[in-house]
Amino acid sequence: MSYMTDERRMIQEAAREFTLKEVLPVANRLDPVEGEIPMALREKLAEMGYFGILIPEEYGGLGLGCFEYCLITEELARGWMSVASLIARGNSLIGMEKMSDEQRRAYVPKIARGEILGAFAMSEPGAGSDIANISCRARRDGDSYVITGSKYWCTFADGADFLIVIARTGEGKRRHEGLSAFMIPKKRGELPDGVQGNPIPKIGYFGWKTWELAFDGCRVPADWMIGEEGKGFYLATHGLEKARAHTAARAIGLARGALEDSIAYAGGRVQFGEPISQFQAIRFKIATMATEIEAARQLMYHVCTEIDSGRRCDLEASMVKLFASEMAERVTSEGIQIHGGAGYTKLHAVERYWRDARLTKIFEGTSEIQQRVISDRILGR
Repeated sequence: MSYMTDERRMIQEAAREFTLKEVLPVANRLDPVEGEIPMALREKLAEMGYFGILIPEEYGGLGLGCFEYCLITEELARGWMSVASLIARGNSLIGMEKMSDEQRRAYVPKIARGEILGAFAMSEPGAGSDIANISCRARRDGDSYVITGSKYWCTFADGADFLIVIARTGEGKRRHEGLSAFMIPKKRGELPDGVQGNPIPKIGYFGWKTWELAFDGCRVPADWMIGEEGKGFYLATHGLEKARAHTAARAIGLARGALEDSIAYAGGRVQFGEPISQFQAIRFKIATMATEIEAARQLMYHVCTEIDSGRRCDLEASMVKLFASEMAERVTSEGIQIHGGAGYTKLHAVERYWRDARLTKIFEGTSEIQQRVISDRILGR
């Protein structure tokens, strides 16, 4: 089956050209010093329409599918995974379809244009893979809710223009019941009133900060709840298939960066009188790397096609997320090996791809969570 059309090839080529010209030089300059994604680059992403790939045309988006979203994501991640992740702050807005008409009209066109972007606060020190264990509470007080508790792993909490927070508003018969979603507008560069935070020291995923947040009486108007009270779990888990395909695309982009850089390095590095690309050990590494990348890509194309066709593919989405992220760590590690000692320096981008690839096995559901989803579907609970 041929997944690629002329239009998709044009979209891919435009994203590839944009990445090599605009993203990669910025990443190579700023990632080694843990610098932040510049506003100028964010504005260029907005001009390309990349914050609104999945947003319907009626709201100013491109109205494209998950396939195109992942095509573009792979290209951006080949430059800098953080940039490939930044576009999700527009495209993957939690609960857009559950917003009130007023909220949609006020926010979604601006999001599509990249004028405002959001951050997602769901994980907590005691609730990562186990979303149902969320303890941050939102208490009704007149025409507002007052949020108190802690959140962890909130990337872009400072740079975003609003937070979407999942908090407990009540208890249900099952643990995941009683969670609600809130949208909290705020000033860019600041945290909302009643919220304090500290950046978490990471080993990678540079370009933006990831925060630990403390909500202490943060007041939110009741009409800024998204969807129904107590149904926040379903909002948080809706769209997991797209999110896992997006993570697979990021992993594939990282692996491809390592492969392309390794091919170039092996062609120029001379040992024992000839380029190391002539040594069978190196040639076989590159052959295996390229094969694993293509296998992950073809599975991703299938998953994206199923998503865009409206067919259920939670099993396959978990498979591609698992396979692509595990593959990316292997391939980027081999890329470092091909670079030798040079690969263990910040003078080459391959170490960045390796550090970021390691994260793809953890976020959007760890590899172990994906194995559980897959095995439960195959074997039953």
